[in-house]
Amino acid sequence: MRIVDLRSDTVTRPTREMRKAMAEAEVGDDVFGEDPTVRKLEEAAADRLGKEAALFVTSGTMANLVSLMVHCGRGGEMILGDQAHIFYYEQGGSAAVGGIHPRTVPNRPDGTVDLDAVAAAVRADDVHFPRSRLLVLENTHNRCNGSPLDAGYMTEAGDLAHGLGLKLHVDGARIFNAAVALGTTPAELVAPADSASFCLSKGLSAPVGSMVCGSGAFVAEARRARKLLGGGMRQAGILAAAGLVALTRMVDRLEEDHQNAKRLAEGLAGIEGLAVSLERVRTNLVFIDTRETGMTAPELVDRLKALGTLCLASGPQQIRAVTHHPLSAADIDGALTAFREAVS
Repeated sequence: MRIVDLRSDTVTRPTREMRKAMAEAEVGDDVFGEDPTVRKLEEAAADRLGKEAALFVTSGTMANLVSLMVHCGRGGEMILGDQAHIFYYEQGGSAAVGGIHPRTVPNRPDGTVDLDAVAAAVRADDVHFPRSRLLVLENTHNRCNGSPLDAGYMTEAGDLAHGLGLKLHVDGARIFNAAVALGTTPAELVAPADSASFCLSKGLSAPVGSMVCGSGAFVAEARRARKLLGGGMRQAGILAAAGLVALTRMVDRLEEDHQNAKRLAEGLAGIEGLAVSLERVRTNLVFIDTRETGMTAPELVDRLKALGTLCLASGPQQIRAVTHHPLSAADIDGALTAFREAVS
């Protein structure tokens, strides 16, 4: 049985070109700043996002945490959406490790937050309150249908944040998906941001790693925070080599993932009992409402697994499916066959 794994784009595998680059990578001690391949990756990442500098870290969670630590410091407060990945899925590390207080405002279905609500959430200068330090946005927004936030909104949010004395951090785990969907560049989308992170190990297919981008001064402090968290790596060029291939070879093909997501969503919408909001499928994430099937999402996920299709229950009555390399249109059709059989 061929397995179609739609659980996440984190299940992508490194390509042959990546494996070859990893095997042949020139390396050095990165904590000493001596790994030439890591330096090349950091320069390439900074260039792609239009920032002065970048830092290679082990994961998206670490990328976000070091950014928050630099911007906020212990006792500071960040403002972010109530559906944000940082708030929902990163184990409360900002508070547990960074001593940073989260203040949430509601996310809208398109992943944005009401900027008037952000302004209202900024604390007065009062000894009773934490100091508001940072606004965090997520692009694309995972729990909000994988929605891309456009450059106009990002600029407006940046202007608001800076006018209120806040910094802006963009959790751009899938920022390249956003850029492809919007027909723009990631640099344009994060231009107003003081820092931005992105993952190499999701749709870009690298086996490990994320990048933190910002000013030279910001990245210097982020490097210190990375070391504090145990993230200093030695001959990390072996991993960075795959990241370089990811940036040069794997970005343009993300449109294929988006087309496969649309193919999947359209097919699912035709299956009685399943509900999909087609207009909200703009990148590589598809959310499926299972209420009319008479099954919970975990029950349907178990049926699908027995039929060779893997998905995640993202709620009691909701399944998330994610398209990624190297899934093909034929794989999507196979998954649709599994859904039909599981529901019937």
